Amino acid sequence: MSEFDIDMVQSFLIALLLGALVGIEREKHRRDEHPNSFGGLRTYILFAQAGAVSAWLSIHLQSPWLFVITVLVVALAVLTAYILENRHNPTALGLTSEISAITVCLLGGAIMFGYAELAVMLGILTSAILTFKQPLHGLVSKIDTDDLYAGLKLLIASFIILPLLPNETIDPWQALNPYKLWLLVILISTMSLLGYVAVRWLGAAHGAVVTGISGGLASSTAVTLSFARSSKIERDPLAADNLACGVLLAWLVMFIRVLVTVSIVYQPLLAQLWLPFSVMAGATAIMAALYYWHGSRRYQAPQQSAVKVTNPFSLVAAIKFGALFAVILLLVKLTEQYAAAEGLYLLAAVAGMTDVDAITLSMAQYAGQSEAALTVAASAVTVAALSNTLVKCGLVYAVGGRALAHKLAIASLVILVLGIAILLLG
Repeated sequence: MSEFDIDMVQSFLIALLLGALVGIEREKHRRDEHPNSFGGLRTYILFAQAGAVSAWLSIHLQSPWLFVITVLVVALAVLTAYILENRHNPTALGLTSEISAITVCLLGGAIMFGYAELAVMLGILTSAILTFKQPLHGLVSKIDTDDLYAGLKLLIASFIILPLLPNETIDPWQALNPYKLWLLVILISTMSLLGYVAVRWLGAAHGAVVTGISGGLASSTAVTLSFARSSKIERDPLAADNLACGVLLAWLVMFIRVLVTVSIVYQPLLAQLWLPFSVMAGATAIMAALYYWHGSRRYQAPQQSAVKVTNPFSLVAAIKFGALFAVILLLVKLTEQYAAAEGLYLLAAVAGMTDVDAITLSMAQYAGQSEAALTVAASAVTVAALSNTLVKCGLVYAVGGRALAHKLAIASLVILVLGIAILLLG
C-alpha cells in the first residue's frame, strides 16, 4: 500500500473515531434523559463517514458540490427528524443533537480536506460541550444581567479600543503611553471581575486568596485597587478581613517577585536584598494569615450566610485609576529629569510609587559598578518597595472602605518599621 493510501486510511479512521466520540455522548444522553431523541452512536459514525467520503470524492472529482450536497442532505435529514420528534413531544424543542450531527459531518469532511488536527480539536471540544451540559447551564444561571454587561464592556475595551491606541509616548517628557495606560485600565477591570468571580465560586475567604496570589503575579497595585473598590461597594465589615488577606498576599508576591528578578538579572545583589525582603515578606505573610483566619472564622457564622456579593466592575472607575497612574508616571519622569541630583534614594522612592520592577532592574545594572554601588542599589530597591507599599496603602484610603484601609494601615506600618529598621542598621 502506498504512502498516500496509508494517509487516506488514517484520515478515514480519524473521521470515524470523531463520529464515535460524539456519538457515545449522544447515545448516553438518549438512554438517560431523552429515549426518543435523535441519533445515537451508529448514526453519528455514519454522519462522519458521509462527510469524509463525500469530501474524498469531491477532491478526486475536483468538484466541491458533492460534499456540499451531502451536507445539505444531512441537514435535511436531521431537520426532518427534528420535526417528527416534536410532533410527538412538543416540549422537546432543543436542537443540540441535530446541530452536533451536522457538525460531525462537516468535521469528517474537514479531515479529508487536510485539516485533521483542527478537526480533532473541534471534535473533542464538541464532545466536551455536550458532556458538560449541567456545569455549563449552572454557570449561566449564576450570571446576571450586570455580569453580562460588565463582561461585554471589558471585551470592547480589550479588543476594540486597545488596538486603536498608539503604542508610543505622546508627551514631551516621554512618560505617557496611551496603549500601556489603557492596558492598565484593562488589567484593573479584569482583576475586579476575577476577584468577583473567585469570591462567588470559592467563597469570600478562598476567593480573596486565589485572586491575591494570581493577581500579584501581574500587579499588586491592580489587586490593591480592585479590592479597595470592592470594599467600598461591599458594606459588610466582615468582608474587610478577607479583602485585606487578598491584598497582603498580592504584596507578598511582589516581594518574592523582586527577589526572583534580582536572582536572574544580577545574583550578587540578592545577598544584599535577602534580609530586608525576607523580613518584610515574612511579616506580610503573617498578617495575611491572621486576617484569613479571622475572616474565615467570622464568615462561618450562621448570621452571615445571606451576605450578597455584588459585581465591582466599573469601566469609568478603572479609567479614573488609569488617569491617576498617568499623573504619577508623569511625576516620576519629571523627578528623573529635574531632581536627579537628589540622589538614587529619592529616585527610588518616586519610581516605587508606581512600579518596583523598573527600579529593581535599573539598580541591578547599577550594582555591578562597584561594591559600594551594590550596597546603594540594595538600599534603593528596599526604599522603592517601602514607597510602593506606602502608596498602595494611601490608595486604599483614597478609594476603599475605612475598615479595609485601617487593617492595611496596620500591616503597612509593620512592614515600614521593619524595612526602615533594617536600612538604618545596615
